[in-house]
Amino acid sequence: MQRRKFSREFKLEAVKLIKERGVAVSQAARDLDVAESVLRRWHREGVADRSMCFLGMARASRSSKRLRSSAAKSPS
Repeated sequence: MQRRKFSREFKLEAVKLIKERGVAVSQAARDLDVAESVLRRWHREGVADRSMCFLGMARASRSSKRLRSSAAKSPS
């Protein structure tokens, strides 16, 4: 069985269902056919930093670019 992948938009909408519409996590998980633990993790990640949540590898590459950029600017 292959692992399912969900788009960033799907995850954001799933989190919005819980936060803004007040749907219980267990009910949302059943409705979306997603494991409850996965939905809880998405909720936790989405609450932490909405602008940077669910970016996957793009998030890591942006962080490393910023680090390299700031290192290049600092005097040696």
